[in-house]
Amino acid sequence: MDRRVLALAFGLLFIGGCSARVVTVSSGPLIRVEGQPVSIRCDVNDYGGPREQDFDWEMSKDGKGKTIRIISTFDSAYSDSSYSKRVASGDISVVRLQDNEVELKIAEVKPQDAGFYICRTPSTDSVISGNYFAQVQLTVIPNTLKVSPQTPPAAVPEGSDLTLSCNVTRELNYPTYLSVTWLVKKGGTSEEILTFGPQGEVVTGSKFSRRYADGGLRLVPGRGGTFELVISRVTTSDQGTYECNGTEWTHESGGTWTKIVEATKEMGTVSVTPTSHSLIVSASSSSPSSSSLMLSPGNTLTLLCNVLADNLPALSLEVSWLADGREIITLDHSGLLISNASSNGTQAKRGEASLVKTGSGEYRLGVRGVSGEDGGVYTCRVRAFIEKGGRSTRGRWHMAAEKTSSPVTVKVSEIKPNFTLSLAASAKPQKTGEPLELSCDVSKISHLPPGGRLGVSWEHISLPDGGTNAPPPKLIGSLDGYGNLVSDSAYKDRMDSGALGLSRVAPNRFRLRFLRAQKIDMGQYVCTVSAWSVSSQGDVVKAVEYKSSPLTVQWDTKSPTLKILAKSIRKASVGGATFEMSCTVFTENVGDWIGYAVYIQSQETVGGSVKTLMSLSPDNVVQHTDPNRRDNLVLSKTTPEEFLFRLAGVQLSDRGYYWCNVTAFTKQQPEQSWTTANHSESNKIPINFQENGPSFSIAIHSDVSSVYPWDTAKMECSLGVSGSSPKSGTAHTQTEDLAYAVRWFFTRLRDGQTSQVVSVDRFGLTTKKSRNSSSDVSVERRDANTYILNIFRTQDSDTGEYYCMVTPWYKSASSGLWTQAGELTSGKVFLSVRMAVWESLKLPLLYGAAASLGVGLFSVLLGLICAQCCCRSIVHTPRSRNKLMDLEMD
Repeated sequence: MDRRVLALAFGLLFIGGCSARVVTVSSGPLIRVEGQPVSIRCDVNDYGGPREQDFDWEMSKDGKGKTIRIISTFDSAYSDSSYSKRVASGDISVVRLQDNEVELKIAEVKPQDAGFYICRTPSTDSVISGNYFAQVQLTVIPNTLKVSPQTPPAAVPEGSDLTLSCNVTRELNYPTYLSVTWLVKKGGTSEEILTFGPQGEVVTGSKFSRRYADGGLRLVPGRGGTFELVISRVTTSDQGTYECNGTEWTHESGGTWTKIVEATKEMGTVSVTPTSHSLIVSASSSSPSSSSLMLSPGNTLTLLCNVLADNLPALSLEVSWLADGREIITLDHSGLLISNASSNGTQAKRGEASLVKTGSGEYRLGVRGVSGEDGGVYTCRVRAFIEKGGRSTRGRWHMAAEKTSSPVTVKVSEIKPNFTLSLAASAKPQKTGEPLELSCDVSKISHLPPGGRLGVSWEHISLPDGGTNAPPPKLIGSLDGYGNLVSDSAYKDRMDSGALGLSRVAPNRFRLRFLRAQKIDMGQYVCTVSAWSVSSQGDVVKAVEYKSSPLTVQWDTKSPTLKILAKSIRKASVGGATFEMSCTVFTENVGDWIGYAVYIQSQETVGGSVKTLMSLSPDNVVQHTDPNRRDNLVLSKTTPEEFLFRLAGVQLSDRGYYWCNVTAFTKQQPEQSWTTANHSESNKIPINFQENGPSFSIAIHSDVSSVYPWDTAKMECSLGVSGSSPKSGTAHTQTEDLAYAVRWFFTRLRDGQTSQVVSVDRFGLTTKKSRNSSSDVSVERRDANTYILNIFRTQDSDTGEYYCMVTPWYKSASSGLWTQAGELTSGKVFLSVRMAVWESLKLPLLYGAAASLGVGLFSVLLGLICAQCCCRSIVHTPRSRNKLMDLEMD
């Protein structure tokens, strides 16, 4: 059967509404350029019949007369003979975009293609309504677009401006518009810089938007279609091949801008010469022929720095003078003068320095009142900055280049002071803790200028520790030319406390004194004496310094010893009694300030695991390892070398061996921190007694192993007592002499995790753990030896194994005190919570049946309404078309 007949038949069968067909084409009129591709879209909506529609394209020169068939989506032989060759070659084609939308394409439009293009859709509707064709006018104009760029300079210096000129024109015979675009190509990829037009707007590329906003890109429209783009302050990143693009646009109905033709011309390749290639920095003195300069103390030093560069006016310069690699003065690129002539620490102060700009690229350094410290190698360092962005922005700079001049050597002639040093020990300790005093004498002093002063610094080198490398020297402290005391941080605490002293006992004698020498003070000592003179500006500067020969200080040292003696003060013979033990410390060669850290340790058997019960720090701070026994344990210091330990309410679990572990600490001054001297352990004191108390047994029982949800489950934990009564000694136990701490545990069936459910201590206080289930628990004591766990409103999550753990307590027959027995663990019982299938399913089944019945009734009612409103007899028979058959249907 013919395809169109089938389409019509299916359209009549499935049409369900009364709609009007709408055929639309691209908004016109369309203006296109000769030789350019053209595409015209056509779509149909609100139609009946099959989803996929066919389209016929025709063309009329005036829109009224005879039409010429171009191409069809249904009939391959539809084209007129004047178009058949172009259709066969692909110059004219139709592309289906959707079931109801196609696009007519002309690869290269010709002047004779101008006219009215008609899109027709064959009828597949049951009722003819709406429009079945639409047309649009196409105007073909000649290509008159011309792009004529001006070749830019092949090389521009960094920091200068680059002007890109391009001429874009066309013959103004039709209402078309122009735009011009500048592009730069780097590595085969072109990046858009800026576009002007087609309606006078400016659009920048993503990488150039901020630069345009800052004024770094400026558009200068000219006359006769000439446009200029100025790139301000170019950098090396701006080099590349520049292109100019001209585009002709048409403004179609609906406000749409359409590009109809474009042309791109290469402007030329531009390279940016880096500032570092042309920057030249030179330094000179008043004697340009010599690279060195000799001055006398108090003279003025004058040096010149000359800067040359191709783009010098576009650069902002930072000029610095350095002496022996150290920066002494800087004139930054904003004009701020920064002077670093004054050094810190023990180095002397240089002469007064100044730096001024005397001309374009010329800077002069002046140093008045030079001294020996001003001698050295001088260099001029220049950093060239280029401002980012355009002239509308200020303050964003980047450094383009940095150059340093050749050195100029400056020498200051002066006669330095000379003297001789001798270092001796005026007081040498025989053992640790005795005073140590060293004397540094200066003799044969010559050439010390008037007003000159002497300063000293002391260094200590520790004794070798057996390694191959000698320890580095450590500065103890110094007295500078002003008489100021400067101490190193390692000795600051001892110097502030008075344990260490530096002094000048005579103009030419210095003393170092340790009030109590320590073992770490042994080693070699060196004194360094410096001569200071007064400069012409009144500053004290260091002229020269000499070191003494090292002096070794050493004495015999004895290692500290520590012995601990433990004695039993009160023995614990029955449970609940009090145990007391004293520990006495005996020391030798420890020091004057001694502190002890005491740890009370125990073990059940010899060789067993050791645990620490409590401790006492050297500052008398007590710490307990078991907070639950804080009230039973006491550790106190009775004398400076004796400590007392007390354990009240001894239990069977406390039996074992007890001793003191003592660590001795020492320090030279009360304000200093403690230093470990030695540690030792005392002898062991046993706690051993026999208690003939009752023996206990435990059992767990449950009446049922499975329950239904929301039922109550009960589990019984029973205790059996055998042996003599704790107090009376008979087989009959008294309830007031026994107490139990009971804990219930639960192992979940799903994940196997065990958690505590509830607990009751021996005083009857109940503690419940937080639960994720809606069920609840309680503990009921049925009699003296029976506890019942109740689980109310059981849920599926309560399924699992349950067991109880009990800790008995009884009163000792001998002392009448409470004694803790060993912990008991019962067996396990399994509880299963069964699901009632019918009870859980009857409501969902009832709701489902009711919902299904309601949906069925609603569907029948909706069908009747649709049949009455929308279904009626079809009066019109659609017209026949070529290759379609008339089809009648009841």
